[in-house]
Amino acid sequence: MSTASARVGVLALQGDVREHARVLTALGADVVLVRRPEELAEVGGLVLPGGESSVIDKLSRLFGMREPIREAIAGGMPVYGTCAGLILLADELLDGIAGQQTFGGLDAAVRRNAFGSQADSFETELDVPALGTPPVHATFIRAPVIERVGPSVDVLAALDDGRIVAAQQGPLLGTAFHPEVAGEHRFHRRFLELVTAA
Repeated sequence: MSTASARVGVLALQGDVREHARVLTALGADVVLVRRPEELAEVGGLVLPGGESSVIDKLSRLFGMREPIREAIAGGMPVYGTCAGLILLADELLDGIAGQQTFGGLDAAVRRNAFGSQADSFETELDVPALGTPPVHATFIRAPVIERVGPSVDVLAALDDGRIVAAQQGPLLGTAFHPEVAGEHRFHRRFLELVTAA
């Protein structure tokens, strides 16, 4: 399936926006940096980047983006969240700061900073059957973990101890790690296929 014509956005309020834009551009997508509702209206899919989930949450409300994003997700827009983006996509947030909200959509409970501080960041090889071989080189930076998924959510990857770190529910895709940091493009390609199919 060609993904060359896909016009996608990267939520550009905070976080590793440039890295996602670079990967998506390399895959042939037309990338829009989304900061305002009118920019969101121009795209067929949205990436929620890694960063600080509580800051992105606050800025999304400040910039009037929270409700438009929630409406886009409810309307079936494909969305890919990495790390903080996965937190924002989850219906339930565990260990959030006071007043922190998510956009929701993914029937899952996600725990913030599940692996500890920046010093506890790590890299590993993950089997992701949906993406075939070779394994995915996954970079975890102050990463969350998915503690519960609903019946409509497909688990795409888990660590050796069983903790879920990648999941998909229809057009919603989430990873606890950063493929864009490790030069891994298959999750972004899968996201672009979702956008094209939609």
